[in-house]
Amino acid sequence: MKQIKGPALFLAQFLQDSAPFNTLENLTKWAASIGYKGVQLPTAPHIFDLDIAAGSQDYCDERKGICAEAGVEITELSTHLQGQLVAVHPAYDKSFDNFAPAHLHGKPADRTEWAKDQLIKAAQASERLGLKAHVTFSGALLWQTMYPWPQRPPGLVEQGFEELAKRWLPILNAFQDSGVDLCYEIHPGEDLHDGITFERFLEATGNHERCHILYDPSHYILQQLDYLQFIDIYHERIKMFHVKDAEFIPNGRSGVYGGYQDWIDRPGRFRSLGDGQIDFKSIFSKLTHYGFDGWAVVEWECCMKHPEDGAREGAEFVNNHIIRPSEYAFDDFASSGTDKETNKIILGLK
Repeated sequence: MKQIKGPALFLAQFLQDSAPFNTLENLTKWAASIGYKGVQLPTAPHIFDLDIAAGSQDYCDERKGICAEAGVEITELSTHLQGQLVAVHPAYDKSFDNFAPAHLHGKPADRTEWAKDQLIKAAQASERLGLKAHVTFSGALLWQTMYPWPQRPPGLVEQGFEELAKRWLPILNAFQDSGVDLCYEIHPGEDLHDGITFERFLEATGNHERCHILYDPSHYILQQLDYLQFIDIYHERIKMFHVKDAEFIPNGRSGVYGGYQDWIDRPGRFRSLGDGQIDFKSIFSKLTHYGFDGWAVVEWECCMKHPEDGAREGAEFVNNHIIRPSEYAFDDFASSGTDKETNKIILGLK
């Protein structure tokens, strides 16, 4: 068996204009000071600029050096925002414009091409950094039809996934060329939001070798999906892991859909590690059993607890859950060794 690495921290939710959350230098020193060994980097230009990194080994080495000097390493890069823009239904155009540079606002076709280019640059930058995996969102063409009323016309879903795969295949091929796995965070709001939709997409890409999963159980408990069985089914495709807690407490007024309420009032809501309902002991056990040796990356999105408290507690939480695999079996002390003749006697063959 292999050992999960960690703890690491996804920095996206901590970006601010004031220290220590305003620069990569300050963020990494802060993360190391509260116990983290790795950081997952959002590709915000002031933290990690893909336009520069894709073509500059010196820039990538400089970013790695900043992290190493602070005492952490880069675990993966993230293009959640750019990946979302690879596929946007017109109903969401205005909402997602802010994910792109200002000169692309109101230009959905140009925005999509920019997003594709960003993902290809992320593959190149990941290779320069020596990384093995990358995380993104799939975007969505079908999400507004999730609850089928009016009913979906025949062939709509299949055509939607064909188009989604068409947009992503050149990107997946770029990741193949760079030797990096592209991991989709399975997430409500995306066309890849559960196991079935991942399977549809995987099939549409011809079972692409670089098409993989970022496993985040918080998004499964809010859908009432069996997050432990998910590991049993898809462990061969799970190449990244977000450690994020959540809880689902339905009531007589609201359930999975949440009633348009703020997060604090929803039956399903994200919590800091240890404050929710997710069985992380079983998750770490299953991932270790199946040989997952990637990073356990804390993602803080709690609707209640202060982010700095959640981050500090998260490092200790992960440390307490990582399993160091045994190098020998507990009953080896009673072994009589390998002896074929003795085995024949035990089997009644001699």
